[in-house]
Amino acid sequence: MTNTLPDIERALRLLRLSGVRDTLETRVLQAQGSQQPFLETFALILQDELDRRQSRLIERRYQQSGLEEKVTLAEIDWSFNPKLPRQACFQLHALKFMASGENALIIGKTGTGKSHVAKAVAYQAVQHGHKVQYIETDDFFNRYALSPPAQREARLRAILESDLLVLDDLFLSRTIPDEAGALLQTLVHQRYKLRRSVVVTSNRVVQDWGTYLGDNTMSTTILDRLMHHCHLLEFAGRSYRLKEAAEALARKTKES
Repeated sequence: MTNTLPDIERALRLLRLSGVRDTLETRVLQAQGSQQPFLETFALILQDELDRRQSRLIERRYQQSGLEEKVTLAEIDWSFNPKLPRQACFQLHALKFMASGENALIIGKTGTGKSHVAKAVAYQAVQHGHKVQYIETDDFFNRYALSPPAQREARLRAILESDLLVLDDLFLSRTIPDEAGALLQTLVHQRYKLRRSVVVTSNRVVQDWGTYLGDNTMSTTILDRLMHHCHLLEFAGRSYRLKEAAEALARKTKES
């Protein structure tokens, strides 16, 4: 191999060093222009590769997470619902609870931002390179029941191996099938043993979970594991969805 730039780029392509290949010419010109020491230039080139690999890892984690939008806590209008547990939300967002295998239970009225906070925490975890599984529970339970055994096994393994599991809108339909209740108990129990975090959002108070499961003993078992080392956040206030709908209607009326 000669030391011409095209030959070097070809070698980098063979070595799958795309981060170095994409910035090599820029780094060479930068080094020549500023008479940069070789080791400093080489360190920057290596960092380009590390940055590219980290970026690709994060994007892969996002694609595998089940999240369909990249939301943050910065998008929340905290002044609209001043009673929301803002500090507790930002504490979750810092992800320290994951290091200890702790859980979070976000309970409150529909439209008050529970899912948004859960998704923001999940996306923050993805940004830090964690394996995340975000699940809309009603849809998940239905799809899981209809899946072939091999697919169910692979799905269950991915959920259990994730660093963070988000179960969004649990009991949205009030009741869930018996097999779904057993699956929920398995997920919570196994992740409890593995000390891997779970975030649950629900507009149903925990005292009624036994009714929705149709089994008080199962409800007690699930809650016992969820709430041992758990952050409990209670959401109250007005609906953001109704606020947005009212604002959209006002704009439409004004335009017409």
